[in-house]
Amino acid sequence: MSDQSSNSNESNRLFGLSASERSSLLKSLRRPGAAGASVGRSLGVALWHPDPKMTNFEEFPALKQLRMEQEVARRAGILNPFFFCHDGIAKAETSIGGVKYLNFSTYDYLDLNGHPALEEAAIDALRRYGTSASASRLVSGERPPHRALEKQLADIYDAEDCVVYVSGHATNVSTIGKLFGPQDVIFHDQLSHNSIVMGSIASSAKRISFPHNDTEALERLLKEHRPKAQRALIVTEGVFSMDGNIADLPGLIRLKKEWGCFLMVDEAHALGVLGKSGRGTHEHFGINPKDVDLWMGTLSKTCCTCGGYIAGSKAVVELLKFTSPGFVYSVGMSPVLAAAAKRALEMMLAEPERVAKLQAVSHEFVRYAKEKGLDTGAAEGYAVVPIMLGSSLLAGKLATRLFERHVNVLPIIYPVVEEGAARLRFFLSAAHTDAHVHEAIDIVCEELPKAKADVEAMTHGGNRTE
Repeated sequence: MSDQSSNSNESNRLFGLSASERSSLLKSLRRPGAAGASVGRSLGVALWHPDPKMTNFEEFPALKQLRMEQEVARRAGILNPFFFCHDGIAKAETSIGGVKYLNFSTYDYLDLNGHPALEEAAIDALRRYGTSASASRLVSGERPPHRALEKQLADIYDAEDCVVYVSGHATNVSTIGKLFGPQDVIFHDQLSHNSIVMGSIASSAKRISFPHNDTEALERLLKEHRPKAQRALIVTEGVFSMDGNIADLPGLIRLKKEWGCFLMVDEAHALGVLGKSGRGTHEHFGINPKDVDLWMGTLSKTCCTCGGYIAGSKAVVELLKFTSPGFVYSVGMSPVLAAAAKRALEMMLAEPERVAKLQAVSHEFVRYAKEKGLDTGAAEGYAVVPIMLGSSLLAGKLATRLFERHVNVLPIIYPVVEEGAARLRFFLSAAHTDAHVHEAIDIVCEELPKAKADVEAMTHGGNRTE
């Protein structure tokens, strides 16, 4: 099965709406198109002149589409939820424009952001090494905090070594793109993160997506395609970033062994979230982490900094450190961030009660939401929990109404998720309490019928009811 995702229909969908909904909302925006003609194309090079539109970013179709969507959202009364500026540290509660909000849009899974111990580690590194590594680590940017962090991460996965990148997205793109090529095949979960897809495309390997978390379907695809390739890679996420469910790691390990594949697991939302001590998916299942070839993760969630990493064999780490573009041609991670991330990992291991608290409040969110009749999709109660809504317009309206009630949670809409799969995505933290969870869900239940009425009025000409 080839990948089912495509950009071909994106231009035919506006804010995730159906054709009839789109037509209703765009009536006032329609303008007669201006006919354009190319200049001198049939007259030869001597008389050719470039079309001014081709050197003007204002004429980019993607920008025009974006602005049209923004205008539709504005006319629909949907608050732009993006680029809100927080006044300080965004914890379970935050301040935006001087107003206090209950916050479910933070990666601070273990309630470590702003912790004095992390600040102390960062300040000490700042005084010793400054704010920057000053160069690629390959050519004079190496600093002690880099290797200290990599050794700590390698230990978490019982791996031989680890390499840290400055960006989580770049980690996947550079690693997958470097290690695999045109003679290879990559099998990735249908709901894999954009960075996995982009890395697969960059590799020029044959890219095949398998139905979400479906090892039986993957096995059928392996039978068809694995014998035709030199090397094969299976890629999944530990905790899926949009749905909050867990990969079938034991099943994937079985298949990778049977079919001679490499296995890569993206732990961006699993580190600090799964397992008794927060070590991630392998601890959750009680499996040997050496059965996974490439452990990838990010430092922006549990570790409260930024960057990404690959833990695995000495051979693969050596190869990536000397040849991976995202590492070789990029400045090294700031020593300040490396030191803070290492301290966060130390605290995670030393204080497993933080992991337990995160898991408990996440489970309570799912339980209480279901009790109130809300659809949490496939979420298993580990840090990421969606409220499934279907309509992108409904998700936008509900997020706006919640923000007006001082609850900060972002809508996730097409094309980030499949059409008809729009949702609000709640991030849980060890800083959240059951009281926070109950208050937020109660407000969702109060505002959801009103948001539905809003959408009905906009799309079918009815009157909004309060």
